[in-house]
Amino acid sequence: MKLTPKRKRSDSAAAAIAATQAAALPPLEPPAHVLVPPEARPFWDAIVQARPRDTWNPVDMASAANLARVQCALEASLIGSDEHMKLTRLALALTRAIAVNTVATVGRSADIAKGAELERKARQDDGDDLIPRLRAV
Repeated sequence: MKLTPKRKRSDSAAAAIAATQAAALPPLEPPAHVLVPPEARPFWDAIVQARPRDTWNPVDMASAANLARVQCALEASLIGSDEHMKLTRLALALTRAIAVNTVATVGRSADIAKGAELERKARQDDGDDLIPRLRAV
């Protein structure tokens, strides 16, 4: 017997409304029993925003806090050192464990490449003066 509630289809109106409401909220707070030091807080915020808000449970959030602390330690470690390599491996394992790695968040590399190609073409397309386009200023 399945104990978790049935998820909404991602292409439904209800899912779109829930996503819009979740996007308007600040990042999730870590559970009270989990320490996220102030210097690791930017990493925490980025990690918990990589997945839909309603998919986080307390165990995943504890692992996300570990990942935030590891990423903070990576910033302070000397690149190429043994400590940096160990922290990098740990960070990669944690991203896979809590499903915030690239494949889990944006899809297969083949799909990413297609999107990157479309974006690259859009940047190079000067178009004409009749069709208004967004431009960075």
